[in-house]
Formats: sequence, structure tokens, C-alpha cells
Amino acid sequence: MSETPNLDPSHFHPIDAERLLAPARSTHAPRILLLYGSLRDRSFSRLMTEEAARILTSLGAETRSFNPSGLPLPDDAEADHPKVQELRDLVTWSEGMVWCSPERHGAMTGIMKTQIDWIPLSLGGVRPTQGKTLAVMQVSGGSQSFNAVNQLRILGRWMRLLTIPNQSSTPKAFLEFDDAGRMNPSPFYDRVVDVMEELMKFTLLTRDNKPYLLDRYSERKESAAELSRRVNQKAI
Repeated sequence: MSETPNLDPSHFHPIDAERLLAPARSTHAPRILLLYGSLRDRSFSRLMTEEAARILTSLGAETRSFNPSGLPLPDDAEADHPKVQELRDLVTWSEGMVWCSPERHGAMTGIMKTQIDWIPLSLGGVRPTQGKTLAVMQVSGGSQSFNAVNQLRILGRWMRLLTIPNQSSTPKAFLEFDDAGRMNPSPFYDRVVDVMEELMKFTLLTRDNKPYLLDRYSERKESAAELSRRVNQKAI
């Protein structure tokens, strides 16, 4: 430790390859939550998540979707509001998520952002998002764009989610769905399949490693009580 005198050797551990690479494996179906960002009757972001859910189910996942209708704006209701509690319970239940937003005025929708804003980094001693997987998608009314997925990636990183490399952006979404709301065969559909395959692989690869992946040197140094006092102290 002569070259790293600032390290505390009692909390600085070598990487445990056996624990990292060969954890006890869960046998239940991966639990995936899908969020969409529009309340229109024919919401293409909702139709896209419904298509994604069908693909995930075919791959062996258990899926649930959250309907954002009735969700209040952040700070306009208490956290015990029924829709807020429903959303938080689903996030806690999940092992991975899909976020799909329309692009509106060059950005994700306020409906999408409101859902994410209601998801805290910490609920008591539970971190509902950290270490879970995330896939991001968007639909556009016009030409292809990546503004919404880029913003969703930033938020995913901020929420400490493992955002997978692949993503989906579907332009002129009104042309990509039939009257029954099913996505037409196309390279855009194939891309959604690619993204869901990758999400499933990353979820299966990481879900049982989450406790070890989130085991941090800085937090081993600082007790839970000290950490709680520090993050909850009143601003001076």
C-alpha cells in the first residue's frame, strides 16, 4: 500500500472473481417494467411498449406496464398518492425497465419525465433503480431523431441504471402500426427485437450480481448511519 497511502486497507478489497462470475442464479422469470410517455388514445409510445412486452414475454420475461394517466406532477402531491405508490412499487418489483417516449419539441415528453422524477434514488434503505437494467426507445412523428433516447440515457445514468448499448428510434411512427395497433414488419420492428434481446441478456447476466456490483469502497468506509446523517442533513 506504499504507493496508495490514502487507501484504507480494511475496506479496500481485491476483486472476488468467483463471486462476480459465478453467483447463485435465480430461477424466476426476469421482471421487466415498461414506461411510456403519452396519454393519447392511439399513443405510439404505448403501442411500442406493448410490442416490446410481447417480445420480452416470448423471450421468457414477466412484464408489467405503468399507465401514467392520473399521475400528479412532482411536488404537486405527497408520495403516498396512489399513482405514485403504484409506480414506486412497480419499480421496486422490477429487475429491468424499458422507457419509451415520443419526441416532442426536440425532447422527451413531460409525461415521461414526470414518471422518472417520481422515482427516487433511495426509499429508506432500498435503492429502487441502482444496478437494474434499462433499455431506451423513442417514437417520432417526423424524420428519425435521437434526442429523446439521448436524454433518457442521461437520466438512466443519473438513476444509476445499467443502460444497455442498443436503442430504438422509430420515425414516422404513424406509418409503422396497423389499425389493430400492431407494429408492421420492418427494420424498425427488427430493431425493437434486437433491443429486447439485449435487455434480456444483460438482465440475466447482472441481476444476481447486483449486490456485489453495487458494493463500493467509499460506502464500506462509511457506516449506514453515518451515510444517512450525511445525505439527510439540513442545508446550512
